[in-house]
Amino acid sequence: MDTFIVSARKYRPQNFNTVVGQSHITTTLKNAIRHNQLAHAFLFCGPRGVGKTTCARILAKTINCTNRTPEGEACNTCNSCVSFDAGTSLNIHELDAASNNSVDDIRSLVEQVRFAPQAGKYKVYIVDEVHMLSTSAFNAFLKTLEEPPPYAIFILATTEKHKILPTILSRCQIFDFRRITTQDTVEHLQEIVDKEEIRADKAALQVIAQKSEGCMRDALSILDKIVSFTNGQVTYQNTLENLNILDEDYYFRLMEALLSQDMANAMLLYDEINRKGFEGDLVLGGFAEFIRNILVCKDEKTASLLEVVEGMQEKYLAAAQKTNTAYLISALNVLNEAGVQFKMARNKRLHAEFALIKLVFLQQAIEFSNEGSGVVKKKRVDGPTAFRPVPIRQMQVVQGPQPGPKLFIQTPAAAKKQEEKTAPPVPVAAAVPAAAPEPKKVMPRPVPETGSKRNLLDTLRDKYGDRYTIEVVKEAEPLEMEKLKECWDSYAAIIEKKGGKHSTVGTFRMARLAIENEISFTITVHALVQQKFIEQEKLLLADHIQKAFGNRAIAFRIVVEEGVAEEVPLHQSLNSKDRFEHIAAQYPLVRQLKERLKLDIDF
Repeated sequence: MDTFIVSARKYRPQNFNTVVGQSHITTTLKNAIRHNQLAHAFLFCGPRGVGKTTCARILAKTINCTNRTPEGEACNTCNSCVSFDAGTSLNIHELDAASNNSVDDIRSLVEQVRFAPQAGKYKVYIVDEVHMLSTSAFNAFLKTLEEPPPYAIFILATTEKHKILPTILSRCQIFDFRRITTQDTVEHLQEIVDKEEIRADKAALQVIAQKSEGCMRDALSILDKIVSFTNGQVTYQNTLENLNILDEDYYFRLMEALLSQDMANAMLLYDEINRKGFEGDLVLGGFAEFIRNILVCKDEKTASLLEVVEGMQEKYLAAAQKTNTAYLISALNVLNEAGVQFKMARNKRLHAEFALIKLVFLQQAIEFSNEGSGVVKKKRVDGPTAFRPVPIRQMQVVQGPQPGPKLFIQTPAAAKKQEEKTAPPVPVAAAVPAAAPEPKKVMPRPVPETGSKRNLLDTLRDKYGDRYTIEVVKEAEPLEMEKLKECWDSYAAIIEKKGGKHSTVGTFRMARLAIENEISFTITVHALVQQKFIEQEKLLLADHIQKAFGNRAIAFRIVVEEGVAEEVPLHQSLNSKDRFEHIAAQYPLVRQLKERLKLDIDF
């Protein structure tokens, strides 16, 4: 039984001329070989499966070939080329940096560089996936990479160039590999199926090339899988079935249903697609790509960007002539939003169907938004709204000709509640109606100063006296030492009555008060501890004094009297070393014990 070799290995290029899609790199390398202008370090970077490692091996074989062709290709017949093809050459060393990324691995590689080649001219070291090396390994590799022996050549390959240190990049000659085009991939696949005597449709090969996305290794792997699945018959239909790709005919039928605003056929067609095993995100993404292709065909300049299988170009061009550009752009926007939100949707099918329903009525919405010759935005305020705020009318109080005192307007229920709390009322700016009619207590009306003029208080009582309790608000009082002392002592009594600490009460008794101005005063204490006791009661104390004077602007500060030294115990003022010396001076045996046991005390 013959051993099966996958196509990616069996048809790996052996010369620069057989490398697919990288002519800008192969031409440069061949010219460098012919003119003997080889660099000592190369960096091959690019996507996966585009030929980086293959070109590195071809370069290693070609520079050691003893009978190169005039074009700079290896002869494949000399001893060096034969040993290289057989995998027995001693001048080529490959290192997988993904699994050998430590400093020790690089050091062993550097030690091998010291030995000259036994046969041939160069020793080539190929380091694949070099971005996986650690920072320490990169630093250990710097000196050797900068000044290697004349017979040593390093070829580094990576798919992530941005992860390599700049010091490494500056020491290498960088070659950027690009993705292989769809046309080059199809031609290479056609050569392989011809050699293998496989019957394959060109449309099927184009689908494989599009699915591989510029990676030749993936294209060959897909081809091997489809050949095994179809027993050597590669057709367009079985390729779509094997790759789980939706036929574009479904998209054309879906577009016809959307343009005709036939929601029933669109929903039935999506149900048919869903029964075939295609998820909603795949349908939305494929339909978005389909609309993009139609949009590309709207202009002859961009028609070259269309990459579809053979025979589909005419259908796309015909669909582009029937479809409006505004509809295509709006549909792409709807599909993009639906694709972004698909993962977060709980009901995936409903989410996809809702996107299709939007597309069904999208043409109608665009027609409604056309007014005259221009297109205008639809206003979001047209039609009913869920909530419309209504502005609240503010009550205005008309003042009389004579200025009156400040008033406090309060409902009877609130007045009763305030009387229970025995707290002064708080001024408000507007009248608040009572929740229910209750008996009211109205203050007696003072006699107006003049017979013809009435003040604001009388006017409000006449107008709202049957619904509110109207009282006069007290004026703010300035600080007075006698009254301040009474408030201070009364608060100390409150603390004592509540069972507060005797130290706190004593602090209040000993503190000295001094008025600075009409709204501020100073509290002087003897120690920091006393200051903390008063600060603990600061909020309640300030509220108590402010209510007593009817002035919320009153504030105070606490000052510790200077020159009062607090006694600190001796054991708290000494450090560890001083404590030991103090104890050893009193008890000499402690020092003897330390010296005999050779103890070290952590000072």
